[in-house]
Amino acid sequence: MSSHGYEGGRLNLPFVGICTFAKGEYVSDWDAIDADVAVMGAPYDFGCQWRSGARMGPRAIREASTLFSFGHGGAYDFEDDVTYLPSETTKIVDIGDADIIHTDTINSHANIEAGVRAILKSGALPVVLGGDHSINIPCINAFDDQDPIHVVQIDAHLDFVDERHGVRYGHGNPMRRAAEKEYVTGLTQLGIRNVSSTAKEGYDQAREMGSDILSVRHLRKLGVQGILDRVPEGKRYYVTIDIDAFDPSIAPGTGTPSHGGFQYYEVLEFLDGLTKRGTIVGIDLVEVAPDYDNSGSTSTLAAQVLMNLIGRILHNRAA
Repeated sequence: MSSHGYEGGRLNLPFVGICTFAKGEYVSDWDAIDADVAVMGAPYDFGCQWRSGARMGPRAIREASTLFSFGHGGAYDFEDDVTYLPSETTKIVDIGDADIIHTDTINSHANIEAGVRAILKSGALPVVLGGDHSINIPCINAFDDQDPIHVVQIDAHLDFVDERHGVRYGHGNPMRRAAEKEYVTGLTQLGIRNVSSTAKEGYDQAREMGSDILSVRHLRKLGVQGILDRVPEGKRYYVTIDIDAFDPSIAPGTGTPSHGGFQYYEVLEFLDGLTKRGTIVGIDLVEVAPDYDNSGSTSTLAAQVLMNLIGRILHNRAA
């Protein structure tokens, strides 16, 4: 008798039903979150310096994630011989979106921060769907009453600008704002390449403030394990993934594409290793701008990365 569950219940195909992340339960009361993982949208893109459109990212990622809801029983990976996200022991909920107030960065960010704080208070793992990369700032702010974290950034750009024409909370600033926090013990910035939004002095300051900066070519030279060996072991990791870390040949739907990026398995293998090296306590994935990608492949990639990462976090946590 098969255990995958298709013998009973609804077939529940991807295009059927309400579009929550992975077809998880929708929880509108942020004081009543009871789950292993809670997903929140942060559809804010007023921090963009060039092409906007990432405000539509959360909806697109949610829709793409329905393909990876795996029916009734979980997702069997024959290479790992593991069924990830088994339905009987996994609870992923979607708490909807933080309220975004147009043209108001401070209060929009405050609403995002409130959502992440509610998830942390519940004991669930926060997974935030951006939005531009500035939404990482309120996400990191929400950890100020938690144990220290090490930030792992997967991105084409350093995002370490301190201030530019008075702007301190745009999508070029988040890693600088993170590095300033007493409870952020360091940063691993992976995938950085080509012309960046950060000038040379920003790179110098990042290193002075505890950052290890690595390019795509560094990973290909050192290998995944070589990069993992540089990440402090046994720490609490906050992972922030900018979809432009991937090559635009597989992720064209973003505001600032940068050629020479990662392929899928390079990132998945690194993230899998990271779940075994320490504890991932928070995730955001940002800069998906679906209007630049008629095929929807970028949103699908984002959903696939998140579902596989969540599955490995929960599996390796229980191991």
